[in-house]
Amino acid sequence: MDSPHGAALSAEGFGLEGPRGWAFHGVEFSAGPGSLVAVAGPSGSGRTSLLLALTGRMRSTAGHAEVGGERLPGRLAAVRGFSALGPVPGVSELDPALTVAEHLRERALLRRRFDGSPRSLLRPRAERAAASRAVVEAALEAAGLDLPDLPKAERTSVRDLERLEALRLSVALALMGRPRLLAVDDTDLKLSARDRALAWQLLRRLADGGTTVLAVCSEAPDDALVVHARPAEDDTTNRKDTADAIAETGRA
Repeated sequence: MDSPHGAALSAEGFGLEGPRGWAFHGVEFSAGPGSLVAVAGPSGSGRTSLLLALTGRMRSTAGHAEVGGERLPGRLAAVRGFSALGPVPGVSELDPALTVAEHLRERALLRRRFDGSPRSLLRPRAERAAASRAVVEAALEAAGLDLPDLPKAERTSVRDLERLEALRLSVALALMGRPRLLAVDDTDLKLSARDRALAWQLLRRLADGGTTVLAVCSEAPDDALVVHARPAEDDTTNRKDTADAIAETGRA
């Protein structure tokens, strides 16, 4: 069963084989809406490719998956429509030269342009601006990012953010689209034990609120549903392969 908010996930014999071998294969699991799903394993084990395939950004070549009632690999665009990416290296990275405010403003503009209904575009400018501010504030609150606590508040450059702060910003940007499925790569990368616990606390809270969360990590928390990509022995998948696959399926 699916829900109006979170997206149910399942996979049977799900795999992706490329010119360099299997990126992932034989993946089987089932998770209800609002689940916290950890894609665990060492770097290079196909974790990111599996995350991108389950969010409609890469086309699988074996088996199938069901995401929010949509069957993959056939319904890639539909899944992209209700899923959002947090930080994914080479795909949805933050621009280190931009400030926090610039990232938020850019995402708000894109959201109004591509996600707004024709009726919303006819609303007075002040009303639309107020609605955008409300969306930004709600996303920041959900991600636990307090702008006044940053070195230069909203004018802080991304390059000056701590790793956990950057993760929170990426999650906030993703949440502005009100996704049913949120995907986060490298969740625990370069985090202290304390910050790692805070990162999982954030993702767990989002899942408890109804959003299904798919998080790549080296070590999964005890309360997450753990999935392994289980690559073949000679698997080698590089960033160029990932970018080429995304280009075939549309925008990230």
